[in-house]
Amino acid sequence: MLAVGIDLGGTKINGAVFDSEGNRLYQTTHLLEKRKGSEVGHLVTETIRELLPPTAFSNVQAIGICVPGISDTKTGRVWAPNIQGWESYPLRREIEEFLGNPSIKVEIAGDRSCCILGETWKGVAQGAKDALFIAVGTGIGIGILANGRILEGHTGISGAAGWLALDTKYEADYVKYGCFESNASGDGIARCAQRLLRENSVFKGSILQTYPAGNITAREVFHAWTKNDPLAVYVIDQAVQMWGMAAANVVSLFNPEMIVWGGGVFGPAKQLLDRIYYEACRWAQPIAIRQVRFEVSLLGGDAGLYGAGRLALIPPNPLKGELG
Repeated sequence: MLAVGIDLGGTKINGAVFDSEGNRLYQTTHLLEKRKGSEVGHLVTETIRELLPPTAFSNVQAIGICVPGISDTKTGRVWAPNIQGWESYPLRREIEEFLGNPSIKVEIAGDRSCCILGETWKGVAQGAKDALFIAVGTGIGIGILANGRILEGHTGISGAAGWLALDTKYEADYVKYGCFESNASGDGIARCAQRLLRENSVFKGSILQTYPAGNITAREVFHAWTKNDPLAVYVIDQAVQMWGMAAANVVSLFNPEMIVWGGGVFGPAKQLLDRIYYEACRWAQPIAIRQVRFEVSLLGGDAGLYGAGRLALIPPNPLKGELG
């Protein structure tokens, strides 16, 4: 059996043909550039066409799509905040009309769900039935695999971990980003550093002060942290605490055998994994935290692509919902 996996991100699209063992037979990549709305949908179908010329369609039984947002498993509509015009985009219908073959299954899921599918198929969590993928990049999301099935929730929004409440002091940014994401995502780390430079004179001698405020990213903060810069140390320590607290919460809720850490921040934050685990041990259910392993993603940027291929090859998720 062959399947197509498509990993659609905010800036590019990766596609591959997989066999049932998870081997990539063909692969292609395209930049989204300035495409929006139906232009992005057309790029998805053109990527499928490139991978599978018409003579090969008979060899493919399923297509899996990883999207950067929320997928409504009932209607096939997608909400992707980084793609203009994708507030409720009818992606599954467009692909099915392009294929013109109802025997080819089309499955769509959010990137966090696809990442844990990828890691349990061909990555660091191979064979796991209860595992989580904590993706820390521009934002924060958690892919949840429980008893071998992805948990998507009532309308596909489960795993929106950026809104985990980890502090009793409410900040205005939490409306847009959530508490966890505001303090411990890649963009959140950068915003925290920028705010401290503006508001706290204690940090005026920071290395980060040499950068224009708008140009400070998590990369600069981590670089300053390696130099033992007080501001960077403060910001990263705060992120470590929140990563640990969040991990403790989900360990206590789901009792996973493994948590896989991925996204652009892990990366530079992988050297902090022992500290994150130690912090999680302070907060989590004590038996469950001793049973779980913390690992960094083995697949890295390919986790979503492998997850899309795996999504195509497994039975449909019975949990359905609808986007408005």
